[in-house]
Amino acid sequence: MAWRVLGLCLACLATPGVAELQSLFPRQGGATAAHAAPGSLFPGAEAGLFRAVVRRPAPAQVRGEARIDRLLALIARAEAGPADYDAVQHGARVPPPGPPTELTLRQIDAWIAATPGQPHAIGRYQFIPDTLRRLVRAEGLPPQTVFAPDVQDRLDMVLLQEAGLADFRAGTLPRAEFMHNLARIWAGLPLPDGRSYYDGHAGNRATMSWADFEGTMRQIWPEAG
Repeated sequence: MAWRVLGLCLACLATPGVAELQSLFPRQGGATAAHAAPGSLFPGAEAGLFRAVVRRPAPAQVRGEARIDRLLALIARAEAGPADYDAVQHGARVPPPGPPTELTLRQIDAWIAATPGQPHAIGRYQFIPDTLRRLVRAEGLPPQTVFAPDVQDRLDMVLLQEAGLADFRAGTLPRAEFMHNLARIWAGLPLPDGRSYYDGHAGNRATMSWADFEGTMRQIWPEAG
């Protein structure tokens, strides 16, 4: 019996990863650094729910350009309202431990994990957990990164590129199609019928009319077709 116990103890010592598989941030430098707890914002290098990705080059269109800033403001108006970068989904019964712009990604991740069963959309662009995880992974942001305005804008720029911003600006993507792509990402933006693409799902609805959405887009890019 004693030999069996000794054998089990030796086996445990030989597998240090077992104790850390549920840790939010695996320790660096060891064999366990490749793993992250499922649902964490932060990926491992090779294994687990999230796989590391090669960081993409910076997009040609960046925040600070007047038209891009106006587009970001339009999305923010539909999604966050006056709370702007510190917005939290109104249905969250337990709020985060401070204003989003003062929290680290680690703190936001902990809040999400500690409050299951409630909405967690956060920030100026109302990132939901799955999207936030993916964008944090794509941009290679460490857990101590503060969810500051420039970080939120940076993450949102990835979504704009995915919606076809470069093609739209090049004139190869019609304005209506680009707007439809935007509405499929941000529930507060309407479709031509005035309803959200996610209307009724988890309480989502469009927060502006199609005429407002289209009119503002025409003001920003009057030459677009």
